[in-house]
Amino acid sequence: MAPVALDPNGTTPATTDGHTSAQTKGRPHPLDPLLPGEISAVSLAIRQHIAEKTEIKAVKFINTSLVPPPKRSVLAYLGIPLETGTAPEPAPASLDRRAESQFVNPLTGDAYTAYLTLKESTWAVDEIEHLPEGTQPQITLEELCLSEEVLRKDARVCALAAEVGVAPEQLSADGWSIGMDERWPKRTRLQQCLLFARFGKDENLYSHPMDFFPIIDSNLMEVVHIDFAPHRLDKSKPLSTKVPPLDAKLERERIPPPLTRHEYLPELLAKEEGFGMRTDLKPLYVVQPEGVSFKVDGRELEWQKWKMHIGFNGREGLTLNTITYTDGGVVRPIAYKLSLAEMVVPYAEPQYPHPRKFAFDIGEYGMGTLANELSLGCDCLGTILYLPGCFVSHSGSPVVVKNAICIHEEDAGLLWKHTDYRPGGRAQSVRARKLVISLIATVANYEYIFYWNFYQDGTFELEIRLSGVLNVYVLAEGERAGPHATEVAPRIDAQYHQHLFSMRLDPMIDGLKNSVVETDVVASPYPTGSDENYAGNAFTTKNTIIKTTAEGERQWNADADRRWSIINPNKKHYASGQCVGYRVMTCAFPKLLAQPGSWVRRRAPFARSSLWVTRFKEDRNWPAGKYVPQSNNAPENSLEGWMKGNESVDNEDIILFFTVGSNHIPRPEDWPVMPADMMRITFKPVSFFKQNPALDVPSTNDSRSKHAFGTADAPVPSEHVAHTDAVAGNGASCH
Repeated sequence: MAPVALDPNGTTPATTDGHTSAQTKGRPHPLDPLLPGEISAVSLAIRQHIAEKTEIKAVKFINTSLVPPPKRSVLAYLGIPLETGTAPEPAPASLDRRAESQFVNPLTGDAYTAYLTLKESTWAVDEIEHLPEGTQPQITLEELCLSEEVLRKDARVCALAAEVGVAPEQLSADGWSIGMDERWPKRTRLQQCLLFARFGKDENLYSHPMDFFPIIDSNLMEVVHIDFAPHRLDKSKPLSTKVPPLDAKLERERIPPPLTRHEYLPELLAKEEGFGMRTDLKPLYVVQPEGVSFKVDGRELEWQKWKMHIGFNGREGLTLNTITYTDGGVVRPIAYKLSLAEMVVPYAEPQYPHPRKFAFDIGEYGMGTLANELSLGCDCLGTILYLPGCFVSHSGSPVVVKNAICIHEEDAGLLWKHTDYRPGGRAQSVRARKLVISLIATVANYEYIFYWNFYQDGTFELEIRLSGVLNVYVLAEGERAGPHATEVAPRIDAQYHQHLFSMRLDPMIDGLKNSVVETDVVASPYPTGSDENYAGNAFTTKNTIIKTTAEGERQWNADADRRWSIINPNKKHYASGQCVGYRVMTCAFPKLLAQPGSWVRRRAPFARSSLWVTRFKEDRNWPAGKYVPQSNNAPENSLEGWMKGNESVDNEDIILFFTVGSNHIPRPEDWPVMPADMMRITFKPVSFFKQNPALDVPSTNDSRSKHAFGTADAPVPSEHVAHTDAVAGNGASCH
């Protein structure tokens, strides 16, 4: 079995308490991601198998990842019971370590998936699946980066750039998935390029958008076509939003890129007249003189009463597995896996080729392959533990992101407080601490910042922040932004768009058998003056248990303050009588705005609803399908297909998918780099604990805290003294 921790050298590190990791104790975690050495060995095994048993002449590796063992086997292996209060199932002596790898033959365009098993320290190929024609695995970081080299060598691209004053070496491009474009054979692996000019080192290239869109064959690495977007200046020619034929001619004047610079890097801003950095910020330090309060054994993390496994793969990036909470000495399972399984970013401009911009940033690119190397003291502040991530390159060799995942603690304000307002009464204040597990990915112009936060009261949440640079397009002189965009700077058009994330939750609230309850807060049906509601003030809740997959596609309702709770119907709270559970809390449930039958709805039906509840099966991972690039419709093995058949989801092993996100209507204040926009989806215990589980968190009386301006002896205005004495009593201290 491979070492437990993901280490660039393939070694097994010591744990934070000085002991050796779980691997050397003979209990490797079965969900540990593939090590760099394992990725190399998998690639070699595939090459040897291909050379000996197939006619394939060339291989370009796309994605290599762990195939997790079956859920029940993992729980038995780790000693986690299937139901709280019962003994775990008998543990197997070992679990097979398996991997899968997608690759393409760049000479023919054929795509394959290989499945392998580790047998006596050697990876053996079990099967190579030839994928159906037109099936495309993820777009790779290498393909995106190579696009600029291809464009700078293409004669037609260079000629078009020269017409608007841009030299070949000044061409910059963001490679994007083609979205949907049926003008090419299915097996052609395509990417569209959004073009910009860069006139100086490190300059903000997005200040200079260009007016044409090259399309590249990512296997042959050559330009196969160039598209042009229409513009609105010629009122005599009504604009068409239809897809033009490949031989369509350009019927407008060329539009040069705007030349004004809009910088965000401090050394370039310093050159601008009148600009100066703020000088009135004093240092703010996060200090833990006695070290952190969490423990790590390989990739298994313990903090307060939480325990979980930190996973990583090229597609989802950060995953959290086998999450439990120890309550009164009893290990209570909460979730088997948390992850972001998919997302789509549809843009609103209907003029072709802009509708092709609806990127699936997870299924088409991968948050793991685009993960940042995080910097101490910048991306993460305080006392930090980093975990690495790893993915495969085209050659089959591993690519290691040394600091892919950041783990640290933060102060989180007051956890709870109460003051007995009577004279002489006590005040008690307890400050909250949260554990933060984070990953940041750069997808072309955008930064996605993901924080999984865990709290001392049993709450956990996913916080997503959006930053980076807006995707922009050029406007002609005299042209104004249309009804689908904002002109954020002269001649720079930022189109309206949505960010729609599909969060996957595999719950096990006190065990595998769970249900979902939908709760609406509703006014009493009885009118004012009635015997049942004389004062007219009554309201209550209306609960609906989601019984089958036929009922499992749900929409958020703001008017009803709708919320969902994941419950274990077999366990009830001793006082409330309610089933133990966790409630979902968020307002970040945007409605997919694309029309029925639209390209976006066809490929991303998951985005049309706020919540989906379906039965757990081992292969139900990807809501838009396993192979997303250039798809025309979501396949049967996707979320929409899993909802068919009227399967029971009441008191069953279930999985939930939440569509959370935001409608981004760009502001000039989002330019030239966007202040982080934030959304949260929070999971709070409801009748899960006997009472407030944070009563045992000690108060903090920080001796390093001090008055900002002098001492506490500063005079207090006399009119406030009596009120302060009467109300606060002796409650001015922490405890």
